[in-house]
Amino acid sequence: MVGPPRAVAELRTAVRNGLRAFPQPVLVACSGGADSVALAAALAFEARGRVGGVTVDHGLQHGSAERADRTAALLRDLGLDPVVVLRVSVGGDGGPEGAARSARYDALDAAAEEHGARIALGHTLDDQAETVLLGLGRGSGPRSVAGMVEDRPPYWRPLLGVRRATTRQACADQGLTVWDDPWNDDPAYTRARLRAEVLPLLEDVLGGGVAPALARTAGMLREDLDALDALAEAEFAALTAGSPDGSLPVEPLGSLPAALRRRVLRGWLRAAAVPDVQAVHLHSVEALVTGWRGQGAVDLPGGAGVVRASGRLLLLSAPDRGGRPDAPDDLEEPTRD
Repeated sequence: MVGPPRAVAELRTAVRNGLRAFPQPVLVACSGGADSVALAAALAFEARGRVGGVTVDHGLQHGSAERADRTAALLRDLGLDPVVVLRVSVGGDGGPEGAARSARYDALDAAAEEHGARIALGHTLDDQAETVLLGLGRGSGPRSVAGMVEDRPPYWRPLLGVRRATTRQACADQGLTVWDDPWNDDPAYTRARLRAEVLPLLEDVLGGGVAPALARTAGMLREDLDALDALAEAEFAALTAGSPDGSLPVEPLGSLPAALRRRVLRGWLRAAAVPDVQAVHLHSVEALVTGWRGQGAVDLPGGAGVVRASGRLLLLSAPDRGGRPDAPDDLEEPTRD
């Protein structure tokens, strides 16, 4: 008995375990490109009735509505049900790439909630490598260098171990028509230049294997970061136990390794619903522990603030601050070195 072509078999294998592990239905986010079409075909074959599809029309290119309708028709031909076309309005914040991404994910979040489904995304190993390079170049921290996560509800990325060339071959083997987005080759976009210029140059200089190596590095780093996060959660629980005001004791916090201490502080601020905490805010709050010189309140997004008083870090909400005093009356004296 002859099996499916090698590329088709690889796609089906990539989705099989994830389908078995989770009971809820799946919606494939499909742009009409080779990656998401190949994913849709693999899921349609393996799931046998538990998979639907969703395609997003950003309205940014001529003929986008007709193309979205053609993609929806292709998904229905594959046997997916339901199939939904989402028309979105793209704003201007974050540049064209960022704004389109925000609008797309907002629509996909809503679809996941409405249908009680996971959203399957067609990101490949090559996308992962590009994401790692972007994170390195922007210096945006280890989490961005650790790349995309395979399963982070409601999103599921089963193809992170599959090469982009394999998805294209799988589509060709099955006679599936795909759409090549011209924006993917437009050098005006950073990711397009990484794909067309930077990665090929690295492959040439380093003798090949760069994309798998970057993806492998992301996976190892993500394991380390997950372990640190778990340790930080335990430390946070211990430090806040028995603290009715949610304050943090400075002395034991200061004795933690920096990587744990910053994670505890970030978790503390997030637990208090402080929005958009950036590295600059985190380092300023940490300085109240490790670089204490009697400084006043650290200002945070949303109008909140953090002060050091009586050997503890106190979070002041925006309403509590009123006229934005620097600290409560019992602000401790700085240590004299």
